[in-house]
Amino acid sequence: MAHLEVGLIGSEGMLGAPLVLGVAVSPLRARVQGAGPAWRMSAVQFARELGRVPSLRRALHRYLQVRMSQLAQAAACTRFHMVEERLARWLLMAQDRAHGDGFHVTHEFLAYILGVRRVGVTKAANALQLRRLIRYRRGSVEILDRRGMEAASCDCYQADRETYDSLLPAAA
Repeated sequence: MAHLEVGLIGSEGMLGAPLVLGVAVSPLRARVQGAGPAWRMSAVQFARELGRVPSLRRALHRYLQVRMSQLAQAAACTRFHMVEERLARWLLMAQDRAHGDGFHVTHEFLAYILGVRRVGVTKAANALQLRRLIRYRRGSVEILDRRGMEAASCDCYQADRETYDSLLPAAA
């Protein structure tokens, strides 16, 4: 079975967004990549709180709009952009959610997420490293030049960022 990234969730978001729409199952599979705290609650508790707290419901509706926009943007990005641009976009999005310049990610995982062969990730990462935009060693990535990475990424990163900032300004 082939895998492909359809979204990236950080501390601003939640897994289980279909529950907001009253759907108890999801065809998507989640994979945790970074360390950090997380909250967990049952679907029944969540549905109860969603019905009880209108401000929570409104905030999650805005979040769902961001997620749907990211889904559409990821599909277009996968179809129209080269691996190097997509890798730069994904690393920037990961950095935004990691809240730091460096994080752990393997070529194997990046190939899985980007829907390409591992050699494609290796070539793209090497190109970014030769331009001194990132430092990559044994699963550790550090973004050295954020502005350069933004220039190297496709326009999808900026589009995602603008949607995110306009609909979730408190999280931005």
